[in-house]
Amino acid sequence: MLKMGVQQAMFELKIVTHFAAAHQLTMVGQKCENMHGHNWKIEVTVAGEKLNSAGVLMDFGDIKAHVRRIIGELDHKYLNELTYFKDGQPSSEKIAVFVADKLQAEINPEQARVARVTAWESENACATYIVPDSM
Repeated sequence: MLKMGVQQAMFELKIVTHFAAAHQLTMVGQKCENMHGHNWKIEVTVAGEKLNSAGVLMDFGDIKAHVRRIIGELDHKYLNELTYFKDGQPSSEKIAVFVADKLQAEINPEQARVARVTAWESENACATYIVPDSM
């Protein structure tokens, strides 16, 4: 049995996935203005305060299934051509927001919320979107 003090417990679950895609960034003044590709690594963290009757926040399999569908929209695509990115650049920052928004729309906010998504475009460069607390 979990004993809690005055402060409510918070649980976080993280899954990691990958996809490959091309993009082109403008107004960055570097070689990224040329079309190029990355093998992105995406880390998704969901958080919540209450464990379900099975003693878990969410089933990892459910999170993975939702994220797999979302990543399917990005994988092996030229991101600049996707509707979501028509009004903005398909930067790592925007990819993280895309994944966070899509995932939150698929999970029950009373069960868990997306806390953060990190999009790694290389082994040493990433962008993290920390979702504003909406619970």
